[in-house]
Amino acid sequence: MSRILVIKLAALGDFVQAFGPFAAIRAHHPQARITLLTTKPFAALAEASPWFDEVWSDGRPDWLDLRAVLRLALRLRQAGFARVYDLQTSSRSSRYRLFVGGGADWSGIARGASHPDADPGRDSLHTAERQRGQLRAAGITDFPAPALDWLATDISGLDLPERFALMLPGASPARPGKRWPAAHFAQLAARLGRPVVLCGGAAEIPLAREIMAMTPGLLDLTGRTDLRQLAAVARRASLAIGNDSGPTHLAAAAGCPTLALFGGESDPALCAPRGNVVVLRRLPLAGLSVEEVLQAASGLSGT
Repeated sequence: MSRILVIKLAALGDFVQAFGPFAAIRAHHPQARITLLTTKPFAALAEASPWFDEVWSDGRPDWLDLRAVLRLALRLRQAGFARVYDLQTSSRSSRYRLFVGGGADWSGIARGASHPDADPGRDSLHTAERQRGQLRAAGITDFPAPALDWLATDISGLDLPERFALMLPGASPARPGKRWPAAHFAQLAARLGRPVVLCGGAAEIPLAREIMAMTPGLLDLTGRTDLRQLAAVARRASLAIGNDSGPTHLAAAAGCPTLALFGGESDPALCAPRGNVVVLRRLPLAGLSVEEVLQAASGLSGT
C-alpha cells in the first residue's frame, strides 16, 4: 500500500477551503494510506473526516525548538511517503521536502518538486482555483463534491431555537480591519426578526458580551463549541452572517446560506467562502451600514 502525505497547517478558513482538494486526493488514491500533516487546532476536525487514515498534529514546530524540528524531520523521513501534496505551499512547508527526502513525488512550489505548481498567475487566483490547478499539474482531474455528512454531531445540549440566524462577529485579533463593529452586529441582531445565536472561539467571548450588552436576549455559544459542533450549528441555521473568518468559511462549507463581510484587509476575489454565499465589501468595513447588511440578509434567506 502506497503512502501519501498531505500538508495543510493553517488557518481555519484555508483549511476549510481545502475540503475539495482533500476529497479529490482521496478519490485519486482510493487504496493508499493517506496522512495529513496539520496543527492541533484542526486535528479533531480532520480525524472526523473521511479523507485521512491518520492525522499528525505536530506540523509546525518552532524553528528554535531543535528537538521538535528533528522529531518531525525523522518522522517524515522514516514514513516512506511515495507522494506529497503540499497544500500549504509556504516557505515552511516547502522546506519539509528536505525532511521527506528526494525519493518522493512532490506537488507544490518547493524547489525541485516533481509536480510543480508553475502557473505564473497562481497568486492572482482564488484559493479554490489555485489548488485545482496545483492538483491538475499532479495528474488529478476529477474533483468530486466533498462529502459533508460527517460534520453532523450531537448538539442537542445547546438548546437551539427552531429557526435562527447565526452570527460570527469575530476575526483575527491581529487584523482589526476585518471586524465589522460590534455595535453594528448588535443593531442587526435586533432587526433580523428571528432568534440570533452568537458563535466563535474563546477569544471572542468579550466581543460576544459587548454585543449581548447592547442587544440582550441572544443565545451566546461563544467558546462553547468545537469546530465540528460549530459546523453542526451552521447546518441548522437559516442564515449565517460573519466577517472574513474561519468560522464564516466553515458555516458556508456546511451548507448554510452565508453573508460574508469583507473590508480592505482581504480580497474576496482571492479568498471568499464558496457555496450559497453573498459577499459585501466596504473599505473600511466599518462604513458598511446595518441597512445594507439587513437587505442582503433578507434576500439571501428569502425573508
